[in-house]
Amino acid sequence: MPAASFTSPVFGKDESHRQELLQGYREGFLWKRGRDNGQFLSRKFVLSEREGALKYFNKNDAKEPKAIMKIEHLNATFQPAKIGNPHGLQITYLKDNSTRNIFVYHEDGKEIVDWFNAIRAARFHYLQVAFPGASDSDLVPKLSRNYLKEGYMEKTGPKQTEGFKKRWFTMDDRRLMYFKDPLDAFARGEVFIGSKENSYKVLEGLPPSTQGNHWQHGITIVTPDRKFLFACETEDDQLEWITTFQKVISRPMLPQEYAVEAHFKHKP
Repeated sequence: MPAASFTSPVFGKDESHRQELLQGYREGFLWKRGRDNGQFLSRKFVLSEREGALKYFNKNDAKEPKAIMKIEHLNATFQPAKIGNPHGLQITYLKDNSTRNIFVYHEDGKEIVDWFNAIRAARFHYLQVAFPGASDSDLVPKLSRNYLKEGYMEKTGPKQTEGFKKRWFTMDDRRLMYFKDPLDAFARGEVFIGSKENSYKVLEGLPPSTQGNHWQHGITIVTPDRKFLFACETEDDQLEWITTFQKVISRPMLPQEYAVEAHFKHKP
């Protein structure tokens, strides 16, 4: 990844950039993908630790930001292949407990890495306050995260009679999100994946009565509320998804994850 050239998981080599991160403020222009038309347009971004947010503005002289992304829920991950640019960055945040995606890039690779590290530094300082007893080594893994797995599967609805539709899936920690297109701003739906101690499990295959799936390699996820049915195109895809789900389900839930589960909103 581009960030690997930096010596620290939080700060870069450049001293002036290090001071900028320590001050907790950064602003500049990034090319942002439009939610509706898919065009990339130059937008002003401002990261302020004092305000606890990353903001962007649709116009240079705009007084009000188009979006306010709280550092508490902010994540950034390099996505060159998905975005179609070697310096592509996917930024996500929560809005009304649902995930919102923003896709950006910059012509200068160092500039986008600097933004990535600035977001990580802001997250680091936020976590230091939120978890005052935690060591740096405990906090660094929480600064940003890559997705556990992404790819296409077919899914059906809660009644399991609607037929299967091809969707792009992203496994982000315990959130399984699905999109009509990989570059959609909002997920069509999100599924919380808990732990085996809380009656979550993954099964190979689909119930015998299942109809409408074009792909033959099925997966059933059992939650306390319902079953979710998915189908993969290949056996390898099926095995990779099952392995990913099993890793999540085998991990005991943290106290804060129970709160996420309780407030989770699933869109069928």
